Amino acid sequence: MIKVELLGLTMLEEESGKKEVACGKELEALMSFAAYGCYEGEKPHIGKVINLKNRIFDTGHHTILQHIYATFWLEGLAISDFTFGLHLAHSFYNSSQRSGRFCSSMFSKPDFTALANYIHAYWPTLKDRQFAAILGLVRKGAKIYEDNLIVAMEHAAKYIKQERPLATEKYINQNALKFAQEQLRVFLPTIFPTAATFTINLSTLSSLCQTAWSPTLKDISRKMADLIIQKCPNIAFMFESVNSKESEKFWRWTPDFNYGDNIEVLYKPKIKLIDLEYNPESAFPEESMTHPADLLNFHPCFMKNRKTRFKTKVEISVATMGQDQRHRTTNRTEPRITGNFYLPPLAALCRLEDEALEIMNLYRDIAWDLSQDQDNKTLVTAIIPYGAMVEYEKEFDLNSAIHEMSKRGCWCAQEEIYHLASGLRNLIDQGYMDFQERDLLKIFLPACLKNGKCGEGARYCGRDIGQKPHFPERKI
Repeated sequence: MIKVELLGLTMLEEESGKKEVACGKELEALMSFAAYGCYEGEKPHIGKVINLKNRIFDTGHHTILQHIYATFWLEGLAISDFTFGLHLAHSFYNSSQRSGRFCSSMFSKPDFTALANYIHAYWPTLKDRQFAAILGLVRKGAKIYEDNLIVAMEHAAKYIKQERPLATEKYINQNALKFAQEQLRVFLPTIFPTAATFTINLSTLSSLCQTAWSPTLKDISRKMADLIIQKCPNIAFMFESVNSKESEKFWRWTPDFNYGDNIEVLYKPKIKLIDLEYNPESAFPEESMTHPADLLNFHPCFMKNRKTRFKTKVEISVATMGQDQRHRTTNRTEPRITGNFYLPPLAALCRLEDEALEIMNLYRDIAWDLSQDQDNKTLVTAIIPYGAMVEYEKEFDLNSAIHEMSKRGCWCAQEEIYHLASGLRNLIDQGYMDFQERDLLKIFLPACLKNGKCGEGARYCGRDIGQKPHFPERKI
């Protein structure tokens, strides 16, 4: 089951007047200090407590609540609880999630009993036939993954040598399994368990408690809130649900899904450049301004870059959607499940097209059945395979584009999201003369192609940057 542990909480320092505050009152004292700092002409006195409910919470003065941050360790929740849950709709968090790209133990020898218990705990009214179909999907995906992992590793080792001629034997031995796992996971449902360190402020947690649209999100947000209430019982009102039974039905969200028969296996992500609004006064940074710390959103000379706007439409796998969510200066629309399946290069080399279609057909049929069941329809996203493709629009400014493109153009980025970034480069290069004439695409280069130095340090990929083109097709 999902475990939530409180790791850290904003508290008073001794020299700030902590001794004057009764035990359990520190959060109230800090928020009251911030409130009186707005309302009074002198530095407030630590320990003077305001009526937080009547004067702060009920009046919507929630910036006061945002001075309090809590850091949690979350374990046992599903991967989909992040991609279609905690990371989906807002950017007011910080999250360090266990990596499905690096942690080889995440998918080996799955605990089917634990997965069954997880499903029954959060969807107790699920019919036996529905549960059997879901477990069949999980077992099928796990078998495809296990049966092909060794061959995929062999392909990965071969293509590391071809595509990354400067890679050492140590690098090959360390990364062949990683690349194989990263690409073969497309067959696995995202209900597999994961963990993360997760940090949010009080107003965000309050909103999560109100809007949680799945039983797992309700449990996670409730457990986080209860840990805060243990420290400060007087602020329990912030986390009380005001939802009626009717509004709770509204919160049971699932994305639109193309349930048609026309399922395609795609070998590349899709991207369309809907619009590019270019500001000729845009400022272009030196490499030192973007790496290792990205300074573009912190200096006024780069504020003009916010007038250069990009609007794109992408169709990518759920795996890459999870990667894409890491960049939180980008606005995204609600995702739609297209019904297509992404088959990465190593899986294609293993000739797994038929298996991809089988997995997606199984999932489509299960999802259709669940979508008709009001109590259990949130399982549609809970069990979605990594390789299922979603479509949504993105809007971002030049500062965001520089950050994303330099990261995603690096060969340490996973293959699919690299090709997504390369696709955007090509669309800009082909269609926008302002960028061509001023050679503006150079600002989207990763560190190695700007100054010859690897931005990843010890994680150097082993590619030869002297080879042309700089953004070739790659399999790993």
